[in-house]
Amino acid sequence: MRVLTRWRRVGQLVLLAGLVTAVLARGAPAQTSTGSIRGYVTDSSGTPIEGARVAAVSVLTGAERDVETQAKGFYALLGLVPGEYDVTVRQIGMAPQKVRVRVQIGEVATLDLKLAATALQLEAVTVAAAAGVETRTSEVATNVTQKQIEALPTASRNFLDLAALAPGVTASEDRINGVGFRTFQGGGASPNQSNVYVDGTSLKNDLTAGGVSGQDASRGNPFPRNAIQEYRVITQNFKAEYQNAASAIITATTKSGGNTWQGSAFYGYQSKDLVALDTFQIAAKNKADSIANATGKPSTFSEPDYTRSLVSLSLGGPIQRNKLFFFGAYEGNYQNRANLVSFNPPTSFPALDAVNLAQYNGNFTSPFRETLVFGKLNYMLDPKSSLELSLSDRHETDVRDFGNVNCSMCAFQSAVNYLNNVIIGQLK
Repeated sequence: MRVLTRWRRVGQLVLLAGLVTAVLARGAPAQTSTGSIRGYVTDSSGTPIEGARVAAVSVLTGAERDVETQAKGFYALLGLVPGEYDVTVRQIGMAPQKVRVRVQIGEVATLDLKLAATALQLEAVTVAAAAGVETRTSEVATNVTQKQIEALPTASRNFLDLAALAPGVTASEDRINGVGFRTFQGGGASPNQSNVYVDGTSLKNDLTAGGVSGQDASRGNPFPRNAIQEYRVITQNFKAEYQNAASAIITATTKSGGNTWQGSAFYGYQSKDLVALDTFQIAAKNKADSIANATGKPSTFSEPDYTRSLVSLSLGGPIQRNKLFFFGAYEGNYQNRANLVSFNPPTSFPALDAVNLAQYNGNFTSPFRETLVFGKLNYMLDPKSSLELSLSDRHETDVRDFGNVNCSMCAFQSAVNYLNNVIIGQLK
């Protein structure tokens, strides 16, 4: 019994070590959600300046990061949260310079600064930093900015839709179809070969199809769009830190609260009058119209019912100014989409239709309900350290798999009530 107990304890320790390793492996690529600023500081003649202080202050939160230039005037501000920064360089006996720079996710922004010699302490000068060409990485990537996410309309408000802005990337439509799930793919490869990172955490689905967790059989959105600040679509030459992918990578960063209270509200509505008939509906209409023309009776075709309501709310701001910030977001996706059930039993052999299959024919509503919630707390420990806690919850139900959708002609009575729950918590 002692030997058995000892081996049981060893097994528990091995299992615990495996779980810890898995958690650390999942959280390892946290650098995928940040950016950096690098460059050289010189005087007006081009001579490198050593020991100059370069500081970057977040416009949103006021958090500050600073470094000193090296012997050749080189500096690097690493691990910056994507957003706008006021970069200031100072050196004794020289006029300081201040530049506002936007750091994008996964980007290495190059910013070379020149200081003019002066015996006076002058006020900081603000200049506009032009976006340069990415020369620090061989990645083939497209950045989707916050402005594009907010301004470009998409019917489903799925943030994956905008991945199609990258060459060679396509996104499937927001209903169960021949593909079977709502996701994206790149370079002609299967969606299973793609991956999505949100704040450095991989959402890879390792068990079923779809590439993204929760998208194997869903017409919903994997994450609230109004909680995504920006993201980067990488299609070639991505680094080894991006795991479980062979075609396309999406790495996204979420919004955070700042020193100013900000919020948004959105409501969208669609009905059948705003949506064209699909292939099956067009075929049914043509068949009904041809019978009506032959018999002289009115057509029996009626356009299937369809409604979709999208609700979006977000709010962020300071709990303690320059120290503790909050951001929260909610999105609701409510759809009622009718599917056609049409059994055509042979009329010449009544015995083959003993159950009267025609009684199950008609258009039946397939209700879909999705709720997405995201919350985030940011705490500035000191100028070089911060703590971030976030939680996202995805809950959806879908009455589906009847008619001619993912089923070889099934009645509404045999529909599947599909339930999807995805909860993600992060502490870093």
